Amino acid sequence: MTGRTNRQIALARRPLGDIAADDFRHRAVPVRDLQPGEFLVQNRWLSIDPYMRVRMNEARSYAPPQPLDQVMGGTTAGDVIASNHPCFAEGDRVVGLGGWQLYAIDSGAGFVRVETSAVPLQAYLGVAGMPGMTAWYGIRHIIRPKSGETIVVSAASGAVGSVAGQLSKQAGCRVIGIAGGPEKCRHVVDDLGLDACIDHKAGNLDIQLAAAAADGIDGYFDNVGGAVLDAVMRRLNTFARVAVCGQISGGYDTTPLPLADTSMLLTARLVMQGFIISDHRDLWPAARAELVRLVAERRLVYRETIAEGLDAAPTALINVLKGANLGKQLVRLS
Repeated sequence: MTGRTNRQIALARRPLGDIAADDFRHRAVPVRDLQPGEFLVQNRWLSIDPYMRVRMNEARSYAPPQPLDQVMGGTTAGDVIASNHPCFAEGDRVVGLGGWQLYAIDSGAGFVRVETSAVPLQAYLGVAGMPGMTAWYGIRHIIRPKSGETIVVSAASGAVGSVAGQLSKQAGCRVIGIAGGPEKCRHVVDDLGLDACIDHKAGNLDIQLAAAAADGIDGYFDNVGGAVLDAVMRRLNTFARVAVCGQISGGYDTTPLPLADTSMLLTARLVMQGFIISDHRDLWPAARAELVRLVAERRLVYRETIAEGLDAAPTALINVLKGANLGKQLVRLS
C-alpha cells in the first residue's frame, strides 16, 4: 500500500427535488498500490457543474446516471505524484475525470497533460476547460455570429455564458446578457464588456428584451431553457440560430420539461440545435489552444467562485443550482 488515505464523497441516495447533505456519503479508504501502466494523481481542484445534478437522477439523459455508493463523478485538475506509466511522469500537471476525491489512479484514458505557463491549472476546469469549450463550440459552430448581429446569452455571468458572450463580442456583435440580479448584471457589462444585461429576476422579461433588442435577435446561446427561452424565441429574427446547452431553469426532478413555444421554428425558419461538448472531442485540442491563447492575451476575462476543501463540494453544488456563484465554481482540494 502507498500509506496514503483517500477521502472521497459518494452518492448515498437519489434526491427528490432539491439535493441535501444527506444525499452524500463521506468516507476514507487506503490508496492502493499502482499496477503497471497506472499513475497516481493528487487532485488539487474539483470542478462543480450543473450536469452533476442531472446525473443524480435515474431518468434518461445525455449522460449515464451516477451509480449509488460510488465516488461522485467530476473533473479535477492536479499533479501526478507517482507513475508506472510510460507517458506520464511524476510532476506532470493533468486534468481529467478524477471525481470527488483527493487522489485518483488512472491508466491514461481519463487524464490529459496540460501546460500551466500561460494560464493557471484551475483555468483548465473553467475558461480553458469543458465550460469554455462548450461556449466555443456553440458560438463557433452553431450560432456563427456575423458582425453587426444581435446575440443574446443566458446565464451570461456563468462559466459557459461568460465565454459565449465575449466570443460574440469579438465577432463584432451587439451582445445582450441575461443574468440573475444587479451584481451579476454589473459584472456582465462592466467586466465582460457586453453591451447590455437583463436581470431576469426583475420581471417583465419580454419588455426588457424588446428594449434591449429593438431590432430583434439573430442568435441565442441558451443555458437555461424555460420561460427565458420562450421569451427570446418570440423576438428571434428570420434565420436566427439557437444553440441549446442547458436547461437549468426547469429544475432537476424527473418530470419532463415542457417544450418551449416552437411556432417560431417554422415562422422564422430557425436553426435550433442542442449539443453536448463531449460529442465533439476531436475539436477539443483546437478549442483549448484558442481559449488558452485568448486568456494569455487578456482577451478573455473570467471569474471564479472557490470553496475550500472536499467537504464543501455538496454545498458548492447546491449553490451552483441556486445561481449563487459568479463565474466558475471550484473546490480547492489542496
